[in-house]
Order: sequence, then structure tokens, then C-alpha cells
Amino acid sequence: MKTSGLEQMRAKYARIAAALNEEYGYPTWRQHYPPVDEMMLTFLSQNTSDTNSLRAFEQIKARYAEWEAVRDAQPGELIDTIRSAGLANQKGPRMQAALRYLTETQGRITLDHLQDMPVTDAKRWLTSINGIGPKTAAIILLFSMNKPAYPVDTHVHRVTRRLGLVGDKTTAEQAHVIMEQIVPEKDYYASHLQIIQHGREVCHARNPRCGVCVLQKECDYFNQLPAGTSRSSR
Repeated sequence: MKTSGLEQMRAKYARIAAALNEEYGYPTWRQHYPPVDEMMLTFLSQNTSDTNSLRAFEQIKARYAEWEAVRDAQPGELIDTIRSAGLANQKGPRMQAALRYLTETQGRITLDHLQDMPVTDAKRWLTSINGIGPKTAAIILLFSMNKPAYPVDTHVHRVTRRLGLVGDKTTAEQAHVIMEQIVPEKDYYASHLQIIQHGREVCHARNPRCGVCVLQKECDYFNQLPAGTSRSSR
């Protein structure tokens, strides 16, 4: 993105952020889960709902006392344990492979070494693990370590495209880079959570509630609706 265009997007985001702060408040960072727990939960959360992934995570915690036990479990047993997360035949082996990789490279199951790494290096290290992409890596770094990485999930991708912060044809992977350029690092956590909340409550994938949206002035999608569209009902 050219410097002039980047500055315009930063200014636009600042106006959006002010509206989101007013609407949803400004969440301060807290650690949601320890790093390895966060990693395992992100494996479970891929291509399923939060409800299903959390249920599977709780089932793991109830069945296994520590991650070493998950690593060493019979594959079929783990698959049965996480069945509620969906794609268990794929997720179970990936989780165990990741846990073995941590053991082999760190001598134990830990991600503590990432804390002192530059973010770029930490992302590269995480995404070298099968099943971990840019979103999963960013979630681990941001939510468990408070490192400046911006996760782009389905809601963030949809909302930022509609707003025009990223291009309509921008992929979620590309959006990670763009949003990290636009949003101030100190606001990554708050911005991510606010946009997710806005996507869940207002900017739905189908039938977005444009009529009650606090971001109308900044939204490309809203301002390109055909003349005569009943915006108040959307």
C-alpha cells in the first residue's frame, strides 16, 4: 500500500475506532489461556463454532491431566475425545504432532521461548507447524502473550472489507498484513475484539443491520447501496 493510501486508511480507521470505542467500550488485554492451551484451542476452533471447540477443549481437560498425556494418548482415543469440535480425524493427529514438535525442539511442552522472539520470527516459527496459519499464530501471540499480532478471523475479514479498510478481493491472509499496518499496535487487542463483536451483533454475513450501524459514514458497503434501498431495515 502506498504511503498516501496508508495514511488515509489510518485516518479512516481512527474514526472507526472512535465509534467502536463509544459503542462497545475499550477492552484491555488479559491472558485468555496459557500459550500451549491457546494453541490447542485454536486447533480445535478451526472450521467450527466457539461452542463446539470449547466443549472439546473442556473434554480434553477433563480426560487428561496434562498436555504430555494428550501427546502420548492413543490417536483414536483423542479423536473420540474431541469429536464435538468437528474434523476430529484431522485435528487430533495435528495436535499430537504439534505437542511432539514442542517436546523435540524445546525439551518439554512449552511456548515460552516465543516471548523473547521478535514477532516476525515468532510467527514464522509457529506457522512452520502443520495446521497453524497466520490467524492461529496471531491468536496465540496476541491472546496468550500480548505480542503485537493482529488476527483476522471470518468476522474481521468480512467487516473490514465492507468498511473498505482492505480491498474487497483481499484474502484473510493478506488482511493480516494490512490491518497490522493500519491499526496502532497498542490497539490490536481491542480492535480485534470490537470488530468481532460488531460482526456478530450488527454486520452479519447475511442481512447486515446497516440501519442501526454506528459505522455508516465510514462504510463503503453501506454507502454503495442502491438508491431507494430501505437502509433502516437492514
